[in-house]
Amino acid sequence: MEPLPDWLTSPHSTGTSIMAVEFDGGVVIGADSRTTTGAYIANRVTDKLTSITDRIFCCRSGSAAHTQAVADIVKFHLNLNGLQLGERPLVKTAASVFRKFCYAHRDSLVAGIIVAGWDKQEGGQVFSVPISGMCIRQPFAIGGSGSTYLYGYCDANFKPRMTRDECLGFAKNCLALAMARDGSSGGLIRLAAIEEQGVERFVISGDEIPRFYEG
Repeated sequence: MEPLPDWLTSPHSTGTSIMAVEFDGGVVIGADSRTTTGAYIANRVTDKLTSITDRIFCCRSGSAAHTQAVADIVKFHLNLNGLQLGERPLVKTAASVFRKFCYAHRDSLVAGIIVAGWDKQEGGQVFSVPISGMCIRQPFAIGGSGSTYLYGYCDANFKPRMTRDECLGFAKNCLALAMARDGSSGGLIRLAAIEEQGVERFVISGDEIPRFYEG
């Protein structure tokens, strides 16, 4: 019997490009929208920006099943925490719960998470929770397979205290560059700006995606 093609047997993966960046008053988060099963593109318009509370989101990379399950568990814990305290949970609390579960199950999970959001104590915050369960706050974070193409661009173009619009442009360019180079990233770009006032989401597709030199 001939072996089955890899797209029939491979797990769904959000081998991907995700990022988040802080600005004065909030955060901008973004991701591509391609979900792959081996070499087969299973979904071209996946939403990898997952709401945990009304002011806290996570960006997911790794196994789609693992990251969805962990996000659902953390969402349940954060909602319970909010009910018990009578106020919105803190961003660092969400990051800590993600770290706890990712570290406790590090041998079986393939989940790289960026947690970002706004709270009344510290404003906009970005936490990186890479595979294995480390947790660190950063002014910006990149993740997924496409992030390997972005370190030079981010080092050259990131500036502290960027405005909201500058962060949106920075994130858009980063994701466009990653999608142009990384075979596991593609589709359209989803962005969201999270502030005290709420969340504003953006979808960038087709000719709106920045184009860079392609030899």
